[in-house]
Amino acid sequence: MQEKGSISIHTENIFPIIKKFLYSDHEIFLRELVSNAVDATQKLKSLAQLGEFKGELGELKVRVTVDKEARKITISDRGLGMTAEEIKKYINQIAFSGATEFVEQYKEKDAATKDQIIGQFGLGFYSAFMVAKEVEIWSKSYKDDTLTAHWTCDGSTEFTLEEPTGEHAKAERGTDVVLHVAEDSDEFLEPARLKGILTKYCKFLPIEIEFEGETINQTAPIWTKQPSELTDEDYVKFYQELYPFSEPPLFWIHLNVDYPFNLTGILYFPKVKDELQFQRNKIQLYSRQVFITDEVKDVVPEFLMLLHGVIDSPDIPLNVSRSFLQADAAVRKINTYITKKVADKLSSLFKQDRAGYEAKWSDIGLFVKYGMLSDEKFYDKAKDFALVQNVAGKLFTLPEYQEFVQANQKDKSEQTVVLYTTDAEAQHGFVQAAQDRGYDVLELNGPLDSHFIGQLEQKLEKTTFKRVDADTVGKLIEKEETTESVLSDDDKTKLQELFKTAISNEQMHVQVEALSPQDAPVIITLPEFMRRMKDMQRSGGGGGMQMFGSLPDSYTVSVNANHPVAQRVLHAEGEAGQKLARQAFDLALLAQNMLKGEALTAFVKRSADLLAAE
Repeated sequence: MQEKGSISIHTENIFPIIKKFLYSDHEIFLRELVSNAVDATQKLKSLAQLGEFKGELGELKVRVTVDKEARKITISDRGLGMTAEEIKKYINQIAFSGATEFVEQYKEKDAATKDQIIGQFGLGFYSAFMVAKEVEIWSKSYKDDTLTAHWTCDGSTEFTLEEPTGEHAKAERGTDVVLHVAEDSDEFLEPARLKGILTKYCKFLPIEIEFEGETINQTAPIWTKQPSELTDEDYVKFYQELYPFSEPPLFWIHLNVDYPFNLTGILYFPKVKDELQFQRNKIQLYSRQVFITDEVKDVVPEFLMLLHGVIDSPDIPLNVSRSFLQADAAVRKINTYITKKVADKLSSLFKQDRAGYEAKWSDIGLFVKYGMLSDEKFYDKAKDFALVQNVAGKLFTLPEYQEFVQANQKDKSEQTVVLYTTDAEAQHGFVQAAQDRGYDVLELNGPLDSHFIGQLEQKLEKTTFKRVDADTVGKLIEKEETTESVLSDDDKTKLQELFKTAISNEQMHVQVEALSPQDAPVIITLPEFMRRMKDMQRSGGGGGMQMFGSLPDSYTVSVNANHPVAQRVLHAEGEAGQKLARQAFDLALLAQNMLKGEALTAFVKRSADLLAAE
């Protein structure tokens, strides 16, 4: 007997909506139908465990086949199956969820059942009409004495439902969903295309998926196991399966929590060197082993986007949207939990094996600093295991370094001054001058260090940072004692005017200072605040400064009053003093790698002339 009827829905336009707007990508249909087949199989296994199904389970595979000539795709399972009445209930009444009813019915008997149900059968099934002009269901229930149910729908709200017998009946329990592929969906008749979709979405489903005779998936990926069951080799092997061309990971975190939300997964720390490698598709999000997306920025904190790996949570539905993820309380809890686990792992590594942690610092330092800058809670934890390195290569925690320098590097206002270089080679003369005073110099040359310095100045009490070439060494850390000048005030004024005339550059502000005779005759510096303002402007962080245009370069030229060159310039006759002043200034430019092109050629010629005249 054949029954005809109309599908019970809330709008006659449901199918166009499904076809165009339910999913952004039509390939999702295969994920939905295979997930439903796995769901039906999982349910049958649960009933067998509860003693409600006493028959033979047999081989529980989900098979996907394609017949290009007949334009058919078939998804077959040996799960629960459905009677005609159940098809009317679960398929025709779109608004009703079979999975929800199943969980409610058995939740008292088996708490684990809920976690084995993938999605909701109702609406997901209709994603088939995104690619099919007609869909058939052939199903036979696991229950005794039930007939085959055959349902057909051409994408309208009309369906036919019959219970064929004899040679047309289905011999075994389970369900076959047959898609008659529409003319505008030819791509899905290509085996390679289907295999790609199955590999993407179904690679780790818990029931074996077979396509064209080949098993597509691993049914028990390592994140579903306990850490005690796994070796380091297991973790590394899985990482290489996920990212075949990557270097081995530094270390990893195995996530496994069931309260107040469910979350499993493995996060790997890759080797991240001197560049911010924002490859945002490196963490894969799953829901009960079904791949959802690799766009996880609303689930994972921004700074953790540098990690690789897998997160699996049944609390995140299959069909997610950004607005859902941003608003969902479970997602926010997951976000906070992952941050804590990462911080705890790093803290544990630091405490248990400091030498090993220090050896990895060049790889993880960028990540830790990024986390501190972007997440206040992470900063609070990381401040005890974040490291800084001086030019001698020694590593310190932030509290250790404060203690290391505070005795010698406090200025007259009791402010601890941390000296740093962004290029120890290019700024070698300034580094050397600081070290000659007994000062220590940090290397802060990473892409985030300018921001990191700003954060530390806000967080660390009575501490300021100055680059070694921000001023003369005596002024970098001003003490109570001063160096006396051997020049009179008149001589200092005359010397200043000689250098101003020789240099003739409005960007260079000449001042005469009483420095040590061992210091250079002329030192060119860019004040710390000026360089930071220019750095902010270059990086787009200048805010309102942008409306005023580019900040002009403004350097300080410190002429050393106590250097013998000052005496020679003062006592030279005629233009000789200006030539000597220009030569001393060009030497300072050369030390700062600022003498180039024609000016460098002229300097070399003058130097040769001076040597010849000696």
